[in-house]
Amino acid sequence: MKTSNVLVLIFVLLYINASTEWPMHTVCKEDNLEIHYKSCDPQQDIAFSIDHCSDVTTQTFNIRAAMVLRHSIKELYIKVDLIINGKTVLTYSDTLCEPGHSKLIFCGRKKGEHLYYEGPVTLGIKEIPQGDYTISAKLTNEDRATVACADFTVKNYLEY
Repeated sequence: MKTSNVLVLIFVLLYINASTEWPMHTVCKEDNLEIHYKSCDPQQDIAFSIDHCSDVTTQTFNIRAAMVLRHSIKELYIKVDLIINGKTVLTYSDTLCEPGHSKLIFCGRKKGEHLYYEGPVTLGIKEIPQGDYTISAKLTNEDRATVACADFTVKNYLEY
């Protein structure tokens, strides 16, 4: 009996180490709108949530996000891609932190620090386009190291 328990434990540990992807997390699922995400950084998962799917269709809504920094942030850059049917159709990039000019409260944080943000976010859009698509977001620092990375899957069946 003990040998079988050890074999099961070894199998589970090997399976966990062989897995290179984080699980898909559900942000929200209400009526005609579903949003899921998965970390695309093989070394770190992130925590992300909103209160209600319906809040996303407003211009400003509240989010909660948390992670432990694997890299310090002196400079921080974001790149967001809108992907439909496997093809990137829109790309947005911006500088979020740089010396003397920071758009975020956590600019200047050091490796190992815990980041937590709870508050409003404005997308700048009036409605979420109908359909199934992926939004890939990647934050990198001044050394081009990945600070955070996530792929969001959006399914909107609501007709406006």
